[in-house]
Amino acid sequence: MNRNRGDIVKWLDREGIDEDVVVSSRVRLARNIRDEKFPQRMSLNESQVVTEKILNAMEKSNLPEKYNFKRIEDLSSLERRAYVEEHLISPGLIEVPDKSSFFLREDEAVTIMINEEDHLRMQVLFPGLYLEEGWKLCSEIDDFLEKNIDYAYSEKFGYLTSCPTNVGTGMRISCMVHLPCLVLTGYIDSLISALNQIGLTVRGIYGEGSQILGNLFQISNQTTLGETEEEIVQKLKSVILEVIEKERNLRLKLLETQKIDMEDRVFRALGLLKYSRVITSSETMKLFSDIKMGIEMGIIKDIKLKDIDQLMILCQPSSLQRYYGKDMIPEERDIKRAELIRERF
Repeated sequence: MNRNRGDIVKWLDREGIDEDVVVSSRVRLARNIRDEKFPQRMSLNESQVVTEKILNAMEKSNLPEKYNFKRIEDLSSLERRAYVEEHLISPGLIEVPDKSSFFLREDEAVTIMINEEDHLRMQVLFPGLYLEEGWKLCSEIDDFLEKNIDYAYSEKFGYLTSCPTNVGTGMRISCMVHLPCLVLTGYIDSLISALNQIGLTVRGIYGEGSQILGNLFQISNQTTLGETEEEIVQKLKSVILEVIEKERNLRLKLLETQKIDMEDRVFRALGLLKYSRVITSSETMKLFSDIKMGIEMGIIKDIKLKDIDQLMILCQPSSLQRYYGKDMIPEERDIKRAELIRERF
C-alpha cells in the first residue's frame, strides 16, 4: 500500500502491544486551578487569566520534550475538527473557541487541553495496550505542572472537577478496541451489559455521545472516586485482556467453522474499496473493519494493520478535506474518498 508523508497520524506510527484488538490506550487527568471559576462560568477575561497561568507553568516546568501551543480560535473549523478526528483533542474543546487552547507534544502522544470542561485536561495516547505506561507518563507531566500550579484539591474528596463524576483522581482511562467477531456472533450486547455492571462504560470512537463506527468501541472507567489511579489502571487492563482473549477465540472459531464465508466477506470488502468510485464515510468504516478483521485473522497478508488504522482516520470528513486542502460538499467528499482509497490500494 502506498503512503505519502504528510498524511500520517503521528501517535499511531509506532508499534503497539496487542494491536490486533487494541487500537489505542488513552489516559486523561482533569485538574483545576484553586480559586478560579470552572470554565463554564468564566468570562473571556477570566479564561485568559487561567490560560496565562498554565502557559507560565508550562514555561517553568522544563518538560523534556517540545510542545507546540495552539489557540482554537486561530485554527480553521476544518483544522479543529481534523484534530478531533485524530483523537488529539476532545469535541468539547472546540465548542468555545475564544476561551480554549492546547499544547501538543511533537510526537502527538501528549495533549494538554486548556479550558475544556476543566481548566486542564492532560491526555496521553499510545497505540496498542499501554495503560501503565500511559499513566506513568501522564503522572510525570502532572507532577511537573503541580510544582507551578495550585490545584483545586480537597483532603476529603481529592481533585475537584467541573463534573462530579470526575471528582477524586480526575482520571479517565480508556482503550479503543476492534471487536468485529463479538459483533458478528451477537456477544457484544452481553459484553457491554457485563462491563456496565462492574463500573466500566462503552462508548463510540469519539467518546460520550458518539457513534459506534467500524466495530470500534471505547471502553473506559466510570468512577474516579474511592480507588487509586493504579487500581483503576489494573482493573481496566485485566478486563481488556479478557476482551482480547474472547475476541481472538471467536476469530479462531469463525475461521474453523465458517472459513469460506469469512474469506468472502473480507475479499468483497477489499474489492469494494479497490474499485468504488463513490463511498461514504460510514460505509468506509464498515469495509475497513472487515479488512482489519481479515488482516487480524491472517486472511489478508500483504496489507499492514497500521496502514488501515491511518486510513480510517484520514478518510473522515474533515481529515479528508484537510488532505486535499479545500472544503467539499458531502457528495464531493464521497468521490474524493473513493479516489484516495483506490490510490492507496
